[in-house]
Amino acid sequence: MSGCENNSGAILGRIHSTESFGSVDGPGVRFVVFLQGCRMRCQYCHNPDTWELGGGTLRTPEDVLAEALRYRPYWGKDGGITVSGGEALLQMDFMRRLFSLAKEKNVHTCLDTAGNPFTREEPFFSEFKDLMADTDLVLLDIKMMDDEAHRALTGCGNSNILDMARFLSENGTSMWIRHVLVPGLTDSDEELSALCDFLGTLKTVEKVEVLPYHTLGIYKWKELGIPYALDDILPPTEEEVRRAEEIIVKLLNIC
Repeated sequence: MSGCENNSGAILGRIHSTESFGSVDGPGVRFVVFLQGCRMRCQYCHNPDTWELGGGTLRTPEDVLAEALRYRPYWGKDGGITVSGGEALLQMDFMRRLFSLAKEKNVHTCLDTAGNPFTREEPFFSEFKDLMADTDLVLLDIKMMDDEAHRALTGCGNSNILDMARFLSENGTSMWIRHVLVPGLTDSDEELSALCDFLGTLKTVEKVEVLPYHTLGIYKWKELGIPYALDDILPPTEEEVRRAEEIIVKLLNIC
């Protein structure tokens, strides 16, 4: 699923939704595009309605950029476009075209990804490098460091995700790392220390964000008839979030 073409040969993307004034998806005020489709099955996902690969509304990159540019006066010097999901890297043709057009307009581009589709195999790797040439910032969600635990939490391993982080570092691509803090699953001292040990090997991490687990999307699971595995887990307290942030700041000093 790299995007598709209509009868005229135009590139089309499957769009779940857009947000005009995103404030937590990169620097400044962002126009956020949520793409449809994801192969991960994170137990705490708050957008399971984005999983289906064939859903969403078909739109061209030109159409999406034109909508985004209507809000440019509100972006200030730091804002721009963020593409999230679902998983944006499943629609590589759409992403490459959208970000190429955005850079022609001098728009700051940000990719929000969990990295699951990443591989150094072709043709993906060459396409990914092309995309990174037009990407100013990557928000990379690292859910867990232990591969087996990551597989239990998301349905997928993480070796390729960590390899993507290494490539971004080698490539000089700026990164913000995101880690969802789930009590009893991703908040142990061992997990946070392992994360920091790994991030310490990377050269382009500018920021680490600890995102508290929340239950706001549970109603979507129920509407879709999908059993929710974390019913007994409560969101972390402010003290637990602050403790995790302090551990990361102490070990990395970049937050």
